[in-house]
Amino acid sequence: MYTYKTEILKVGTKWFSDKANESDIRLLDDLLNERACEGWELVTYDYMATSSQVRGAFVVTFRKEM
Repeated sequence: MYTYKTEILKVGTKWFSDKANESDIRLLDDLLNERACEGWELVTYDYMATSSQVRGAFVVTFRKEM
């Protein structure tokens, strides 16, 4: 059996594009590595742009065996 944990990782403000950039990817990598050290395994992630194209976020789900 697993315990699941979902987090929202907000990314930098976007003015001309709603796409993830290198800085956003570094934030995601840092989160993934931090959770891996805590014993969490990545299940899924998705990049979600906002309708205003100003600020997006990664929705990241991890699991850990109980």
